[in-house]
Amino acid sequence: MKKITLAIFIALFSFASFAQRPTKPTIMIVPSDVWCNQNGFMTTYNNQGSVTKVPDYKRAFQEDPTLVQVIAQINGMMAERGFPLENLETKLKDLATDDAFDNASDADGNGSASNLVDELKKVATADIWMQITYNVNTSGFDKSIQFTLQGLDAYTNKQIATATGNGEPSSGSTPELMQEAVLAHLDNFNSTLMTYFDDLFENGREVVFLIKVRDDWGEDLYTEEYGDDELMVLIEDFVYEFTENHVFSLASSGDYSMRFTQCRIPMLVVDKRGNTKANNAKLFGRQIKNKLKAIGVTSRFGPRDGLGTCTLVIGEK
Repeated sequence: MKKITLAIFIALFSFASFAQRPTKPTIMIVPSDVWCNQNGFMTTYNNQGSVTKVPDYKRAFQEDPTLVQVIAQINGMMAERGFPLENLETKLKDLATDDAFDNASDADGNGSASNLVDELKKVATADIWMQITYNVNTSGFDKSIQFTLQGLDAYTNKQIATATGNGEPSSGSTPELMQEAVLAHLDNFNSTLMTYFDDLFENGREVVFLIKVRDDWGEDLYTEEYGDDELMVLIEDFVYEFTENHVFSLASSGDYSMRFTQCRIPMLVVDKRGNTKANNAKLFGRQIKNKLKAIGVTSRFGPRDGLGTCTLVIGEK
């Protein structure tokens, strides 16, 4: 009887865990960097003293109504196939009401500024950014469209799916041309997205985790004061504990820094209140932060952490 009860409990637990899993990744459709650059919709920000160009989505939406129509058309096609969507225009408005938007062009204490695209990712939290590039060619009364779709992991910016094609000449509108051209490629594109998404749930989502030590902390990562081994070994043990299947790579380490790459973290995490939520680099970092706090090591998050990157600075509250 006990065995039957245990089997039922395991089955119910497995079903509940599966039920919490999204069936498909959340998508946000955005114009590509190439399209924004070609059409003059780029802005600059200070990246640790180096001027970097990033897309200006807000101005693109305000000044190019055709772009709005094209994105709405593809949004509709993805929705018909059951993909949950984040609306770029709506998220831009949400960001505009956030202090991060106003402060994004102001240098922080380290002499660098936030990237508006990174701030948008924090607000949108889509799994996949679906970038579109298109050009419309005119010949007489007919027009034809060339397009490229790119599926990018929002956490790593890695390209995971792509489709390129040319539409047949037509007198239709640009959104109609886009729909006709994309239709033949979309199912294969989505199939690749789903294969990638399934892999994330099986093997974990990839993030980068950084440890830095303040110069004035008075100690370094080789100290053995906080446990039965050097602090850097304890930190590596914490990363091992919280990664899916214990998969990660210690790319570099030294007296005052550690860099962990290819950290595969679970897609879902249960917080201290028992709530299940989508995992990200900062939530992963908070687990490490709590472990450090438990052994008497204070730390804070870095100023430019995003969905896929987390920095803990040791020596600060």
